[in-house]
Amino acid sequence: MKRISSGIPELDERIGGGYIAGRVLLITGDTGTGKTTFTIHFLHRACLEDKKCVLVATEELPEDILDLSEMLGLGLTKYYENGQLTIERSFQNRSEKIQTSKFGFTPEGLEIELPTLSDYVPEGTNVVVIDNIGVFTLRLSIQDFRDQFDALNFILSTRGDCTTMFVMDDTACKMTHNLANYSVSGSLRLMVDENPYTGNIERYIRIPKMRRTCLSLNPIRFEITSSGIKLL
Repeated sequence: MKRISSGIPELDERIGGGYIAGRVLLITGDTGTGKTTFTIHFLHRACLEDKKCVLVATEELPEDILDLSEMLGLGLTKYYENGQLTIERSFQNRSEKIQTSKFGFTPEGLEIELPTLSDYVPEGTNVVVIDNIGVFTLRLSIQDFRDQFDALNFILSTRGDCTTMFVMDDTACKMTHNLANYSVSGSLRLMVDENPYTGNIERYIRIPKMRRTCLSLNPIRFEITSSGIKLL
């Protein structure tokens, strides 16, 4: 089974050498747990390996993501400038659509069919990250979400050598009864919790699913440092 590096060496060691290449991975967690930082590690390593990458940014401007990557020493700016990394301005486009709506801020401004997101991914793309797909679930029924998510998953999985990472916030996961976990090949759950031994609030990662991989279900403590994610 071909693997693709997560960009975090300690994590690669724990999941058999990296994420499963050509499949779909889901990262979930509450705000502040490090979801976007995990995606930056992934994109940075993929760019270093000359892969063609696409980031669909639904909650941040490209400039903010690039600034964060530079702060972590995982600079994506040069790859963005030379065209190897494309950042789709989904957040900006969504915000402008609502702002110019005849009726002002309305829920209808958030409507989108999830499979339409595949239009952002041109042929020849090796890595695609959608952060955060949860913003598109707000007005979907449970059945509609499952149908649309499965369709998007299928479309991207059949794009040849394309590995996909979805990010979904905890609120969207709960609203959709965690159904996304059933459709993906692997999932990472990021948490902030109290360490019962020290009383300190710390970050943890659980890996509840990674197909064709021997896993420990115990949570792994990690830190976000000035140079990114460090597993402890």
